[in-house]
Amino acid sequence: MMMKLKLTHLLVLAALPTAAYADESLSPWYVGAGAGQTNFGPNCEMTEMQICGDDEPFAYEAFGGYMINDYLSLELGWRHLGHSTWIDYDNVANDVGVKGFTLGVVGYWPLGNSWKLVGEAGAFNYTTQNEINWGEDRLEHNDVGPYLGAGISYDITKKLSLAAKYRRYEDIDESRVSNLEMDANYWGITLSYRFGGSEPEPTPEPVVVAAAPVDSDNDGVTDDLDQCPDTPMDHKVDAQGCTIYIDKLDDLRIEAQFDNNSTVLKPDSMGEIEKAAKFLNKYPKAQVEIAGHASLPGKEDYNLWISQKRADVVAKVLVEQYGIDANRITAKGYGESEPLMQGSSAEANAANRRIVAKAVFKEKQPLLK
Repeated sequence: MMMKLKLTHLLVLAALPTAAYADESLSPWYVGAGAGQTNFGPNCEMTEMQICGDDEPFAYEAFGGYMINDYLSLELGWRHLGHSTWIDYDNVANDVGVKGFTLGVVGYWPLGNSWKLVGEAGAFNYTTQNEINWGEDRLEHNDVGPYLGAGISYDITKKLSLAAKYRRYEDIDESRVSNLEMDANYWGITLSYRFGGSEPEPTPEPVVVAAAPVDSDNDGVTDDLDQCPDTPMDHKVDAQGCTIYIDKLDDLRIEAQFDNNSTVLKPDSMGEIEKAAKFLNKYPKAQVEIAGHASLPGKEDYNLWISQKRADVVAKVLVEQYGIDANRITAKGYGESEPLMQGSSAEANAANRRIVAKAVFKEKQPLLK
């Protein structure tokens, strides 16, 4: 009677309008089958005198269901949980097989990439039965017990799913077979197929006629690719339509000599200083170092002092007479540490009493056609 009432409820639900689905081409109905194994307990642990026999744990099932929505379904199934044997305290062989119908709900929790967690709960309308015939007496018993389940499923396609499941069956009782009170643990896999409607016809892509490419600045790169519009026509450009630049290297080197023990610039040295000023004006970001030197005669401390004074004199002329920013000039005395000529001859002394200014500047210039 209870089973008939539950089947009536299922048929009423099936008659309701189909719920909305993520994929409307799929039907809410599905079917499937599964197989696994069952561990019964505590049929042979009830008394210390009972001895377990050889179980036949192979279990199988068939089922059909209705998807209420993407997260919940109703499922009706038939399950055979396998067969168990044992010997009781009177040394009498006992055995039982369990099978029957199930009605339950199945919940789904998407994990992404076609994976879902699965949860089950329902009622098992089971039959326990001796598989061994005792003359013409074949004992059977019908009852209803609850079950719970959990698992994980993978959608092979949008219609075909494979799942690994665990179920726990409670209150499988049999008063006619040694007052049997047992439960069952089941592990198995299921394969289910969901029915679907016809696939919708694909909508044809509109034909787009491409406009003729335009090169507004005539640099050889069309406007749809040109990242630098209005490039000068005499500039060579890269694939993005931008000017290609090259590094131009320019350098400066000047020298000016001083008389013995003197920090006064000679008149013929002013041309060298003017050359340095022109270089610095041409390249406003360039920096210059003015290195002062001294000849070898004399004390080392004095030679270092006078070499610094000579470098300072040149720096002062560049700032005061040519307007060069003092922050762009470094003046440093090296004393007698870097002689141009070795020895203390008149020629060597004259060569070593000097300043040397050096500057190198790298400037980017457009590469012309």
